[in-house]
Amino acid sequence: MGRDTEEQLIQRIQSEQNPVKKAKYEIKLASLKLSQVRDAYSQGHIEEGSKLLVTLTDTTKASWKILQNSGRIASKQPEGFRELEIALREDVRTLQDLGRTVDYFDRSPLENAAQELEKMRSEVLHELFPGAPPRTLKGPAPPPKAASPGSSTEVR
Repeated sequence: MGRDTEEQLIQRIQSEQNPVKKAKYEIKLASLKLSQVRDAYSQGHIEEGSKLLVTLTDTTKASWKILQNSGRIASKQPEGFRELEIALREDVRTLQDLGRTVDYFDRSPLENAAQELEKMRSEVLHELFPGAPPRTLKGPAPPPKAASPGSSTEVR
């Protein structure tokens, strides 16, 4: 099967009743939008690329919303959630790589979109692994706290 066109994907999204399949079509559509973003930026069409970034994030949010509203528990039924997490990880990496090739003054929309997708990825991971501590988006972990003098852990 060849690559789906944007029109085919939109038609499938509108007609699909299964939330997992619908979310997967949204993920494919977001991937298609990411290709368009990459093409626009590489051709120097910065404004067009910025508009496509909005569509990319909106499409990805729609996929996440469909999965959230599906009633499925991600940790027990990961299908769809897993694919979204993988797509988000890859999309963030692609946006970061693209940002390194773009003029400094044109990077802001790319960086903002990457941050938004990374935040969404963190939420998806939390749903997939609810017992794990929540992920932080920036900065190293704080150092472990040392025992205070006079506490019961002090060796004499």
